Amino acid sequence: MKQVDVPRPKTFAEPDRSESGVAPAATRLTLWQLNLLRTGYFVMGAGLVVVKWPLLLGHGPWELKDGTVECLLVAMSLLALLGLRYPIRMLPILLFEVSWKLIWLSVVALPLWSDDKLVGDTRAQAGTVLWVVIIIAVIPWRYVLAQYVLAPGDPLHRRR
Repeated sequence: MKQVDVPRPKTFAEPDRSESGVAPAATRLTLWQLNLLRTGYFVMGAGLVVVKWPLLLGHGPWELKDGTVECLLVAMSLLALLGLRYPIRMLPILLFEVSWKLIWLSVVALPLWSDDKLVGDTRAQAGTVLWVVIIIAVIPWRYVLAQYVLAPGDPLHRRR
């Protein structure tokens, strides 16, 4: 009996194959998922370009903390814009963005909010940080689970 190859929909990011030679479904992303990821990179990158690049280009002397934060965020914007071209490879940038913002919200903003003391600059910062919901919504969490949590880690040393 002749076997017929059934065309699969075009998917991306199939680095880990099982013994059968077929990547598990959780490691495949469709084009619409990649484009959704690109939306997240665009929101993050463009937002930082609009807000942080003018500060970088037209600033006076900075104190250590302010200069460090501004340079870090401009670098993040460049990496986010690179994510438009390489959405899967740059996924750790989005994971970093979600991680630090959720930590900040839970450690800084939430205690102040629960004590009814979330005011001023901290309240404004919380409003800005809450934009992270867009990034959370576009991340393919099954893929993240399969590739970063459940997949075997890289070896610590070479076998002889």
